[in-house]
Amino acid sequence: MVFAKRINHLKAYKTETSPAKVKLSSNELPYDLPEELKAKIQEELKKIPFNRYPDPYATELREILADLWRVKENNIVLGNGSDELILYLTLAVGEPYEGVVYPVPTFPMYRVSADTVGRPVYEVPLDKNLDIDESRFAEILENYSPALMFISYPNNPTGNLFSREKLERLRKKVQLMVSDEAYYDFSGETYINEAVNPSENVTVLRTLSKIGLASLRVGALIGDETFIREIFKVKLPFNVTYPSQVIAKVVLTKGLNFIRWAVNRVISERERLSKELQKMEGIKVFPSKANFFLFRTPFEANLVHRKLLEKGVLIRNVSYLPGLEGCLRVNVGKPEENDIFLEKLQEVLKELSL
Repeated sequence: MVFAKRINHLKAYKTETSPAKVKLSSNELPYDLPEELKAKIQEELKKIPFNRYPDPYATELREILADLWRVKENNIVLGNGSDELILYLTLAVGEPYEGVVYPVPTFPMYRVSADTVGRPVYEVPLDKNLDIDESRFAEILENYSPALMFISYPNNPTGNLFSREKLERLRKKVQLMVSDEAYYDFSGETYINEAVNPSENVTVLRTLSKIGLASLRVGALIGDETFIREIFKVKLPFNVTYPSQVIAKVVLTKGLNFIRWAVNRVISERERLSKELQKMEGIKVFPSKANFFLFRTPFEANLVHRKLLEKGVLIRNVSYLPGLEGCLRVNVGKPEENDIFLEKLQEVLKELSL
């Protein structure tokens, strides 16, 4: 079987899948849905005609999300996770020979999508403060005129919000800036007002994965009505499953109080976890507006990661990424999970200092 050359050189996206008692590696909400909410979901699932296709436009779910985000239904197109929508943007915006630009390190699916369709890729390293390097970014935009600029806002894996002032200047030099707001619920910062304004060159990505519905794979792209209408032309039919639509509708109408409680609990734990980490000798904690932390250890990151896993704690090793030497990423868990992580990390640091 013969594949395109660009496919032969691709690398599959990898996740941390090692078994562990405490799993803090995938930036998931640590709280499962309450049993009474699951019971309501079960009642609605019984009504699904499993022999029928789902609504290809996910109309009812889009209406609920439009009301939640204070936009119009026609400002939203849904995808099988935001990953699918990143691919649609890469397919639809600009010409194939026009490039895609983004800072690094960041969410790897920008690169995967661009490489899959064969578009030029321009990666711009972050500055020493893990912020946008405006001068290097501007140089790429002026010399190569990429059509798409992907911005993870807050950024994964660094957790910070890039300078809005820098982004405002840079987006004037690109056809479209994509504000990927997977962690919006933990930051409160958004470009959604600009996205629905037809005079602005911004679109916004959101997902339900980080607020307790990772298993559903529901992502959303928000833009002005004309832009969204064009994206619908490349959207695959029936891409959001019937069960996913039903479950999301139930949770977003019957379970919002639980979601808001869980998000607020994570934000509170984020502050506590940050303070506790900063007390550990040799640990550097980076500011975060997401549901995870980046931190640098005084010892070799691969070794710290392995020893934590041996003690039953799985976090993300990001030390191989540019500018993140010695760094690990941990998402905020339940208080008891965070306590175990802190205890085991302290044990590892003590063992390695002997």
